Amino acid sequence: MDAQRALLDALMGSARNLTEEERKGYKELTWEDREVCRFHMVRFCPHDLFVNTRSDLGPCPRIHDQKLKESFENSPRHEAYVPKFEAELAQFCEKLVMDLDRKVRRGRERLAQELEPAPVTPLAAEKSEQLSVLEEKIKNLLGQVEALGEAGRVDEAEALMRKVELLNAEKTVLTQPPQNNALMLAQEKKMALCEICGSFLVANDVIERSQSHVSGKQHVGYGMVRDFIAEFKGAKEKAREEERLTREKETEERRKQKEKETERRSHSQDRDRDRYHDRDRDRDRERDRHRGRDRRSREWNDRSSRDDAREMERRSRNGKDRSRDRYRDRSRSHSPVRHSYRKSSRSPVR
Repeated sequence: MDAQRALLDALMGSARNLTEEERKGYKELTWEDREVCRFHMVRFCPHDLFVNTRSDLGPCPRIHDQKLKESFENSPRHEAYVPKFEAELAQFCEKLVMDLDRKVRRGRERLAQELEPAPVTPLAAEKSEQLSVLEEKIKNLLGQVEALGEAGRVDEAEALMRKVELLNAEKTVLTQPPQNNALMLAQEKKMALCEICGSFLVANDVIERSQSHVSGKQHVGYGMVRDFIAEFKGAKEKAREEERLTREKETEERRKQKEKETERRSHSQDRDRDRYHDRDRDRDRERDRHRGRDRRSREWNDRSSRDDAREMERRSRNGKDRSRDRYRDRSRSHSPVRHSYRKSSRSPVR
């Protein structure tokens, strides 16, 4: 019937039976609505596990719809919402298990109390008085039996002896402690407690009953709940471990990157230092070259100045000489002696 209803809903929509007026205010449900059971979509709903058992949680207050579940599974946001829904389901299941574990602890305490032997209680005052009366009667009867035996009245002595035996039986009943019926029952059928679902079992029971309990709805339901909690915690622990390893790996990579950066910076500083040293050496060489050039220039200038001075001095001297010569020549040209000398010197010797 449910399969046919689901098929009709898939073909005609969930509002197929509504009137026109009802359709106006009708809103099509999606898997994101709060009215939809998230537990049913992601894993299982605990309300469905314990129906008609002592742990029945009642009907689920939210909607279970296979079509919405398939829509959720095909949604592109499925992977993003699964952890959130599983965390909510795990929280609900942990509360169930906590309540069950409290029940299991109470059951253990109850079994321990039932299996403990009852303490031996002293005889009550009434029983002590009855026991004193019986002992007194038995003592008197035994005296009478002895007297009858000596008198040869054997039949009467045997009759009294039977009364003594009855009184001894009553005395034995009074002196025995009362039997603990619960202890005797527990010894005949030793009880045990199921650690999965908290049910009381008969220890060493027949295999059919044990198998019936293990396959029962309550045992299977709590087994699913406990398995899911263990799986969820394991996945969470694994995710934390992977995250820790990832952080350590990132820290190690940052450390190596920092070391590389430090080494690169150190090499760069060494290169810069070498470059600065080379630049200083080049600057020193250039300064030495400039100094040599300046020195040579000064020497050349000094030498040139000296040469110019000597040249000027030479020219001045030459000028003076030429002036002297011109003056001498002019003086000679005007002197008659010199003219006569010249004439006489030019005349042939006779």
